[in-house]
Order: sequence, then C-alpha cells, then structure tokens
Amino acid sequence: MEATAFLKGIGLGGSLIVAIGSQNAYLLRQALKREFVLTCIAICIICDVVLIAVGVAGMGRLITEAPSLLFWIKIAGAGFLFWYGLRALRSAIYPSAINASDDNTAPDRKTVIAAMLAFSLLNPHVYLDTVVLLGSIGGQQPGNGRVYFAVGAMLASAIWFSALGLGARYLTPLFARPTAWRMLDGAIAIIMWSLAISLFL
Repeated sequence: MEATAFLKGIGLGGSLIVAIGSQNAYLLRQALKREFVLTCIAICIICDVVLIAVGVAGMGRLITEAPSLLFWIKIAGAGFLFWYGLRALRSAIYPSAINASDDNTAPDRKTVIAAMLAFSLLNPHVYLDTVVLLGSIGGQQPGNGRVYFAVGAMLASAIWFSALGLGARYLTPLFARPTAWRMLDGAIAIIMWSLAISLFL
C-alpha cells in the first residue's frame, strides 16, 4: 500500500512539475547562463516540498474554499508574469542584454533569489498543482499512504529541478550564438504572457 502511494506521488508529481511554466523557464535561463544555479535549484525544491507538505496536511481544502485568496494571487501573478515577459522580449530584441560573458549585466544573488521566489510563489498554477491537486489526492491515501505519496511527489520535484538546472550546461555550446538566446527569450516572453492570460480564462 505504501509503495503504491509512493509511486503515485512520483508519477503525478512528476507529470505536473515537468510541464513548461514560468518557474522552469527562469531556472533554465539561469542554468544556461550559469548564474546562481544551485541557489535556484534549492529554492525550487524547497518551495515545492513546503507546498506539497502543506497541501497533503489539509490546506488544499482551505484554498478551494477561499476563492478570493486565489483571485488576488492571480492578480499578483499575472502582473509579475507580464512584466517579466516584457523583460524577456527586450532581451530577445537586444541580445547584448543577455550576453553571458558580460559581467556588467549579471544580476546579483539577491535579485536572482527574489525572482526565483516570485516565479515559485506568485504563480497560482503552483498552488493549484501542489497544494490543491496533490494535496487533495495525497490526503485521500489511507493510513501512512499520504506520507509516502507526499515523499514521492517531493522526490519527483527534487529530481526534475536538479536535472533541469545541472543538465542545461550541456546545451551551452548551442547558446553561444546570439540567435539561440533570442529564440529562447522570445519563447519565454510568449510563455509568460500566455500564462498571464490563462489565469483569467
């Protein structure tokens, strides 16, 4: 029973986390530029672990019963995603702004931490996936099954973010060309704006 719950957690958690979103897009960009990669990976994993634990513990039901809370999270999240989409578009138009070898444009650790936390916590989809969906399903597991389910989902998160952050370095030769950076930032801008619009559809 525990093994089944554990595998359910890994499968469902992995399927939700792997989906392309603002959090994954920002982590990928930082990993390609090799700027505070381990810090970004740690933030992603910690945020997911906490949200999954909170959801399985019963907060998922509370959030579903408080639609006004999700509404304000949507407002803040959409505004942030739209703003970052503009930044990504600017980087796509002016590739010098994303040159990894330019030390003058490299952000400091505090800026990266703030951005990674924003992408992790200001996106309502994160709460719907981790707290509401994983929390509701995990909370239904009998006995200790909810614990094993939560651990499985947390492990899936840790594996994915570590693989994405550490594996992106193998794509570095591809992104040595400004054209590749332009395409990546253009795609990120589209993803950010699409997510912002989808919050209200």
